[in-house]
Amino acid sequence: MRRRLYGRRRRWVWRWLGWGVLLAGGFWLVGFALFIGVVARAVPATPMPHADGIVVLTGGDDRVSAALGLLANHAAPLLLISGAGRGTYLGDFTADDAVAATHFAADITIGHTAESTIGNAFEAARWARLHQMHSLLVVTADYHMPRAVWLLHQHLPGVKLLGYPVRPPAMTTLLALSTLRLLAAEYTKYIAVRSGVAGVIFEVLGVRR
Repeated sequence: MRRRLYGRRRRWVWRWLGWGVLLAGGFWLVGFALFIGVVARAVPATPMPHADGIVVLTGGDDRVSAALGLLANHAAPLLLISGAGRGTYLGDFTADDAVAATHFAADITIGHTAESTIGNAFEAARWARLHQMHSLLVVTADYHMPRAVWLLHQHLPGVKLLGYPVRPPAMTTLLALSTLRLLAAEYTKYIAVRSGVAGVIFEVLGVRR
């Protein structure tokens, strides 16, 4: 009798675990579809409002070029290139924008400490507080924008964040398999960060934050 009850209980547990996995997967798929829709509609505001500073999260030359364009157009007086890495200089990012970079060099700060999006948030927060900023233009890839803005908001709750999404070449076809893989990975990171379990999950999986 005891063995029979144990068998029933075990089947019941596995059944509910299965339903839980299916339900979680369904929620993930619905959220992922909404996430794709948000990314597909992500375009810079026109006209771009003025801000106290610009922070660009490194990861693609097109991001830095877009940020330099905003600085040249006086969208903000100061620019932080966050996550540049140690031993990296302005010229390493601006080979195609040498004139703009040279002209505005005094207004550009290179951040060398950030190695992840969370690091970008810490780096940008220190810089924004140093210059007593109340608004920031955030330049990064369109698919990366939701997570970047959310993390920045956690460290700069009183600062108005204005997204300037940049569409990288890898995102030209949203429904391509490689693009969907990229979006799925980013959406999972976003959910992990929003749920507060990102540190544990990223550490276990060895994922760059």
